[in-house]
Amino acid sequence: MEKMNKAFEKVKMMVGMEVEDEEQQAAALDNESSFAFMDDFNRNCTLTTKQRLYGFAICFAAGVTCTLLSMLVFLKPIKFGITFTLGNLLSLGSTAFLIGPKRQVSMMLDPVRIYATAIYIASMIIALFCALYVHNKLLTLLAIILEFGALVWYSLSYIPFARSMVSKIMVSCFDTEF
Repeated sequence: MEKMNKAFEKVKMMVGMEVEDEEQQAAALDNESSFAFMDDFNRNCTLTTKQRLYGFAICFAAGVTCTLLSMLVFLKPIKFGITFTLGNLLSLGSTAFLIGPKRQVSMMLDPVRIYATAIYIASMIIALFCALYVHNKLLTLLAIILEFGALVWYSLSYIPFARSMVSKIMVSCFDTEF
């Protein structure tokens, strides 16, 4: 059991979590006196490291499975849109298990990626709306293309200088002046 705990502590350090005992964590939670919604929500979402890793693995595996299964119904844009978007939501939610919902939301609302987050979430809503309510295959396909582009741009926001590099490459590729 001791080896297992040490392994979980190493995994905690690899994903950027603080390594502390469960008793210290409970004492720190008792000392906080903030009444903000996210603080309360985060306080109610306390999980052990093992539970966090299991939650991340299960949610991420389900997200990747939905995304891969969506490729089987690629020719049916409505089903594709629903499964692809569900896979993206599950994969996005899986990281909240690792870093906690409060930190996840604060990172998503960081000024560097607020626009990418807004476009990504809006594109998921548009894709689901087109698939579930409009039932138009062309609109659903266009929404999925928008969602995929927003996913790439959102993901690049977590890599330093990646968006500026991709922007420069795209400008140089599509520059029409000779």
